[in-house]
Amino acid sequence: MPDPLLRVERVDAFYGDFQALFGVSLAVGAGQVVAVIGANGAGKSTLLKCIAGLMHPRAGAIAFDGGDITTTPAFNVVKRGIALVPEGRRLFPSLTVEENLLIGGESRRLGPWTLARVYALFPALAERRHVAATALSGGQQQMAAIGRALMANPKLLLCDEISLGLAPIVVRDIYARLPEIVGEGLSVIIVEQDIVQALRAADHVYCLQEGRVALDSAAAGLTRETIAAAYFGV
Repeated sequence: MPDPLLRVERVDAFYGDFQALFGVSLAVGAGQVVAVIGANGAGKSTLLKCIAGLMHPRAGAIAFDGGDITTTPAFNVVKRGIALVPEGRRLFPSLTVEENLLIGGESRRLGPWTLARVYALFPALAERRHVAATALSGGQQQMAAIGRALMANPKLLLCDEISLGLAPIVVRDIYARLPEIVGEGLSVIIVEQDIVQALRAADHVYCLQEGRVALDSAAAGLTRETIAAAYFGV
C-alpha cells in the first residue's frame, strides 16, 4: 500500500514493565475496513489505544493522513480525524442520549455526520434521544457510542469489540449499518472477538498473538485453518 491513510510501523507498547506489543505494523487505506482479531490479551485494544493517542508507544511510529501522530495527545488525535468507539461503550451516564452525541461533535470537524444523520442511521436513538444513556438497551448503547464517534466526523473510525455482550441479532443489526458508514468515505478498524462478523465486514485482516502480528492478509480467501493457526499459534 503506497500511500495508506494510517501506517503503524514496528510499534512496541508497555504497561509499566509489561510489554503488550512487540514490533506491530499495520496499514489502512482510504475507505478500507480492517479487522484486528486475536484472543483475549493479544494486544488488540492496546493497539487501538496507541492509534487513538490514549497511550504512546515506547518504540516505533504511527503516521496518519500524512503526519506523524506517535506522541500526539488524544484530544488532538480526534481533531486530526480519528475517533474511537471504546470497549464497553463508555457513555456518560448522567447525560441523555442526545447530550452524549453532542459531546462527540465538540471537535467541530466539518463533515456529513450531524444529529439528523446519526438519527437516520440509528432510528432507535431518535426515539429515545431525551432519555438517560443508562436507560438504553445494550445494543442501543452501542449505537449511541458509534453515533458519538461519528459526530466527530472522523476519517478513521476505531471500533473496539462492537459485539461484546450483545445478542447475535443485535450484532447483525449493527454490522448492517457498516456499509453506510464506510460509504461516507470513512476507513474503519474493527477489533472483534466475533471472527465470522469481522471477516464478513473486512477487506483486510490482522491477527495478533501475544502482542505480535501472526497474520496479515486480505480477508477474501482466508481459510479457517489459516486463521486458527495464527489465532492460537499452532
